[in-house]
Amino acid sequence: MNGTELIRARRSVRRFKAGEPVQPEHLHLMLEAAMMAPSACNTRPWEFVVVRSRPVLDSIMELHPYTKMLATAALAVVVCGRPDRQQGRCAEFWPQDCGAAIENLLLQAVELGYGGCWCGCWPVENRALALKELLGTQGMPLAVVALGVPDEAPAARGFYDPALVREI
Repeated sequence: MNGTELIRARRSVRRFKAGEPVQPEHLHLMLEAAMMAPSACNTRPWEFVVVRSRPVLDSIMELHPYTKMLATAALAVVVCGRPDRQQGRCAEFWPQDCGAAIENLLLQAVELGYGGCWCGCWPVENRALALKELLGTQGMPLAVVALGVPDEAPAARGFYDPALVREI
């Protein structure tokens, strides 16, 4: 699949084949792709918490109302921002940088035959802080990314809209 096809094949998958694992070498490739994302001043203001534990996934679903797809997902990758890595230079760009990492992770997942769903946490502060405490992370949870073997093939929802483009 080339880049053009890959971008157009990505979907938000909310139903996964329960019990179907994400292979460790595939997870490594997804995390490597995430870490290849651009970041302001190459500060790489992120950390990734891989959650396979069913009790922890259940706790995430209790804390975050839009993560019910974790019930069948093989795992979640919680992408956490580290604004402390940008202090003094290129500050405040960690949300954009983490967003680029998430999209790389999702595109790599599609290329490997997996589905994913990006569930935002930050800037809903109470949700992000509750997840931070649950996971024991230094970073601020920006998103929970559910991953697994898809059990659905959603139709495309994105499309090109020329009314949103202006040339000057």
